[in-house]
Formats: sequence, structure tokens, C-alpha cells
Amino acid sequence: MTSWYEGPLAAFDTETTGVDVETDRIVSAALVVQDGPGFRPRVSRWLVNPGVPVPEAATAVHGLTEDHLQRNGRWPAPVMYEIAEQLAEQAVARRPLVVMNAPFDLTLLDRELRRHRASSLDRWFERAPLLVLDPRVMDKHLDRYRKGRRTLTDLCAHYGVTLDEAHDAAADALAALEVVRALGHRFASRLERLSPAQLHTLQASWHAEQARGLQAWFARSGVEEAVDPAWPLRPDLPAAA
Repeated sequence: MTSWYEGPLAAFDTETTGVDVETDRIVSAALVVQDGPGFRPRVSRWLVNPGVPVPEAATAVHGLTEDHLQRNGRWPAPVMYEIAEQLAEQAVARRPLVVMNAPFDLTLLDRELRRHRASSLDRWFERAPLLVLDPRVMDKHLDRYRKGRRTLTDLCAHYGVTLDEAHDAAADALAALEVVRALGHRFASRLERLSPAQLHTLQASWHAEQARGLQAWFARSGVEEAVDPAWPLRPDLPAAA
């Protein structure tokens, strides 16, 4: 029987105007679908005119200028609908969705849907639940004592995955997908008997535990910063957003 990490996977990634999921906007997104290791991935891309200024700091990361997005990007409302529809198709197909640091990208998409479509992301998964695989959460749990950062670039280096054009949504999504496959092989004895649905449930617990640990570390360091334990989506939309 084929293990989940050797079967069909999809991956989703966004590039944004910043790092605040409540106020920042999506400027590009990509969905990558791969039927198995070595299969040519199918890629859907979206370029968005966010309708708000694009900070120079954000452009420095992903290379998308405000002028380029105004000239070539589409309005957010139809784009967010298309993205949600394609993610729902993955859920109906029972195809796991790889999302690196899922609470960021999925919450941002949820807020964009609320902002532009008067709807939430959960609405698209009433027929079939979304099954998320988050390489950041999985790696931190399975190799918790390894020192060092765990950005996508770091994980790619650790698991021997090539990452070309970092901070391009499609490139990052494909790299995250390959990291999950590599992670599955490395920890096969602990993962191969688990279904994607079981892993989804476990990751929610793993992330909450990781959040509590980080919150405790902040407290010991005198840092006043809240760590949200919710995964893969932060449920509440503050009134100020």
C-alpha cells in the first residue's frame, strides 16, 4: 500500500503586503498539485492588485512592486473565490494540502474572503474537510531537539530539497511539498501508518504544544507577545480588521 507521502499531494502558498494576517493582503498565490514523486506538478498562479499600498519592505522580499501589481494584478474578490474553490477541490479529492506555517497563509486567505466575499474559508469545506500537512509543525515535533531556525529555506537545506526562486509563491509551494515528502521518508516509522486525517488532528495538538512552549519562553525572556495556539486557521476576526 502506498504511503501518503508517496501519493498525490497539493501545496499552497502566498506572497503578501506584510506579516499581519488581520490587516495585510495577498499579492500573489499559487497552488501546486503533484500526483506522486517525480510526476510533473500542475501549477495554478494568481497575481493580485491588493488595492492598498505595497510597502517597500514587502517588495524587497518577493519582488512585486505596487506599480506592477496595479498594471498586471486582478481584483481580489474573484481571485479569492477561485483560490477557495480550488482548495475545496483538493478536499473533495481527499488530496492533502501542504501549507508551510498554515495559520499564516490560511488565516490570511480567510480574512481576504471575509473582506471581499463576505464569507469565511470554512464555508468551502462543508462538503469535505481540508487535510493540511504543515512541514514546520511536523518538523518541530518529529525533530524537536534540533537547534537552528526552521524557515522554509532552512528546512529545504536540512532535507536536501532544492529551492529555486525563494519567495515566489509557486516555487515555495513546490519546495514545501517536497520537504513533506522527504520528511515522510525520514520519519517513516512514525508516520507511514497514520492517515492524512489523523495527521491533521495530531498537528493541531502539536502546534498548540509548540505555542505554549514559545509563550513560556517569551514570558521567561520578559517579552510581551501572544502566541496563538490555533491551527491550521485562526478562527476569530477582530472588529478592528
